Amino acid sequence: MINTVLFDLDGTIINTADVIIDSWQHTYRKLSGKEGERNIIVKTMGEPLAVSLKNAFPHVPVEESLEIYRSFHRNSFKDTIDIFPGMKDLIEELKDRKYSLSVVTSRMRGTTEEALEKYGIKDLFDYIVTCDDTDKHKPDPEPILVALRKLSKGPDESIMVGDSIFDILCARNAKVKSALVGWTITMTEEEALTGDAPDYIIKKPEDLLRVII
Repeated sequence: MINTVLFDLDGTIINTADVIIDSWQHTYRKLSGKEGERNIIVKTMGEPLAVSLKNAFPHVPVEESLEIYRSFHRNSFKDTIDIFPGMKDLIEELKDRKYSLSVVTSRMRGTTEEALEKYGIKDLFDYIVTCDDTDKHKPDPEPILVALRKLSKGPDESIMVGDSIFDILCARNAKVKSALVGWTITMTEEEALTGDAPDYIIKKPEDLLRVII
């Protein structure tokens, strides 16, 4: 019986696609003089930023590329994000039903809390795991396992809700169920149904209730 729901942030609760892509393109222009391919940028979503930047710009010290990306990102973040329709209602409903709730994200704590506070949902979560809290990151199971330890919950009573292959594999490696959101831009429906498929695909936020209740 599921009594614990773990949520990814970017692309799952909050639509951050525009600011992420714009921050990447700013970084590409600065470091290579041209913009990057959008589909390649999208495929990095959910992966720790330092890893993605190191792969994209192997000739540049990662501290330099991180500062270029983050300085642009910080200045644009709050004004360009939005919460996905139905997500706040879902989280409030789960809280009312006494589910244990956690955010498990590869984003830094500062902007994670900024996004959750903007939409009045930060205090609905019992615990928040960011990239600042773990040495290993998705798809390694450590972020989920940290959340479960803090919540005093087990894998068999938990589900991870996310939008990327990194979320799905993190869940699988932690031995928890996974649900892929239908509004993901990081995976096609065909990709979601083959290979490393999630346990469930939810088309709308409220569909999660039918999965876990």
